[in-house]
Amino acid sequence: MASAPPPSAAQLYRPNRYVSLPAELDPATYDTSPEKLRAEAERLAIRSRLKRQYLLQLNDPSAPAIIENPALIRWAYAKSQNVYPTFRPTPRTSFLGAVYGLGPFLFWIFVLKADRDRKEKHIQEGKHKPSPLSVFL
Repeated sequence: MASAPPPSAAQLYRPNRYVSLPAELDPATYDTSPEKLRAEAERLAIRSRLKRQYLLQLNDPSAPAIIENPALIRWAYAKSQNVYPTFRPTPRTSFLGAVYGLGPFLFWIFVLKADRDRKEKHIQEGKHKPSPLSVFL
């Protein structure tokens, strides 16, 4: 007589007694209500129909040059064009705006002022030697 197949890894798994399971994996927190299962099945059916339609367009030999993927178009719009409705001004974004907006400007003011002061100090001490190629001082 044939023996039974060996148990699968999922059947052999026992949770570690030293570590608690995350809520997503804890069977006590699963919501297996019929309406939730029906909603999940409906979403899966919609996704599979969209995937099938896209794959049919992708593998069609007489397809147009560009195949539009509505999900990709929505994602690109949300990432590039639709930024401000979801933007929330926070102290961090205000600080970063000031740093990136005013930072380079203030940096170059400091560098040019320090260079001018150094050059003027050398001129007053008599150590400044003008470059032979320089049109100005």
